[in-house]
Amino acid sequence: MANWCSNTVVFEGKPEAIEQIQQLFKSMAEKQQEENCGQLPDFVSDSNGGWFFDIYQDDDVTGIFQYETKWSPNIEIVQKIAEYYQVDFVQDYEEISNLVYGRATFSDKLLTDAYLEDEDFGQYEFDEETDTYSFEGESYESDWEILETLLERKIRQP
Repeated sequence: MANWCSNTVVFEGKPEAIEQIQQLFKSMAEKQQEENCGQLPDFVSDSNGGWFFDIYQDDDVTGIFQYETKWSPNIEIVQKIAEYYQVDFVQDYEEISNLVYGRATFSDKLLTDAYLEDEDFGQYEFDEETDTYSFEGESYESDWEILETLLERKIRQP
């Protein structure tokens, strides 16, 4: 059984291209409902995986999609979509049980992927007695704020 990586991708570009991407994700979501299996755009080869599962989009929001992938993010597939429609994107992803947490950015045809490494996850501790996380002398109810802080530091590094 695969562990599920949660992904949120935000596409940015010309309104016509974003509308086409909206339709693409809508059709993939409908097809997944019918076939009960992961989806890829028709113009992407299925030889490397990267399937989209449980695609979700808020009807009131344009160009932002949430979905699941098996084990790790499907950055290469999202980049192929962006190149096909000539748009940029930011993809946030996480699968904490396998220490996967990062952000991929595709802008001006350049892909950057900032992610936490094993030693980053070792910078904080969970205290079972208090049910809190300890990081840099502070106490946190959740590790999400810590992870986001660590990722932002990675992104700012030259």
